[in-house]
Amino acid sequence: MKKLSFLVALTFSALGLFAQSPKTGSETITFPQVDSSPLDVVYYPLNTTKAKENTDPVIRVFYSRPFKKGREIFGVLEPFDKVWRLGANESTEIDFFKPVFINNTKVKPGRYSLFAVPGKEKWILIVNKQTDKWGAFSYDQSKDVVRIEVPVEKPIKVVEALSMTFNESENTANLVIAWDNTQVSLPIKFKK
Repeated sequence: MKKLSFLVALTFSALGLFAQSPKTGSETITFPQVDSSPLDVVYYPLNTTKAKENTDPVIRVFYSRPFKKGREIFGVLEPFDKVWRLGANESTEIDFFKPVFINNTKVKPGRYSLFAVPGKEKWILIVNKQTDKWGAFSYDQSKDVVRIEVPVEKPIKVVEALSMTFNESENTANLVIAWDNTQVSLPIKFKK
């Protein structure tokens, strides 16, 4: 009975190994682990991709979502008055599918990065031409398209993972960004 149990356990262990490393031809492929700050996307209008009617997006944001994990975030983990990638891993990217206005500056359709300079009472939010960069290590201020100063607000409750969504007012989509006990909004205007 012990031999049979050992053979069954050995067989399932071997099957588990094969399931984790699929083979193509004679090559074994190893997949990376799940990232601790997973990539997420938010569209404006919200749920654009889930809409039953044909809805075209106006804005799309790709960002990695770090977690608080008991840490103090702004002023400690993310220093005040220093450029931040507005997320984790790669710089946060924003796509505009039509012309928009931010702080009275017209921004052409295209793909841009989003950066922030957090402060205690206000943040500077930055739309920049650089894309496909890791963090803010190679941030180049000369490629800024627009900078806007926005007030810091407190969310209703502490936000565990960096989160972004849109809320709207007349001809404006506000990109709401919250993490820990801090919330800011980037007003984006466009013609409907």
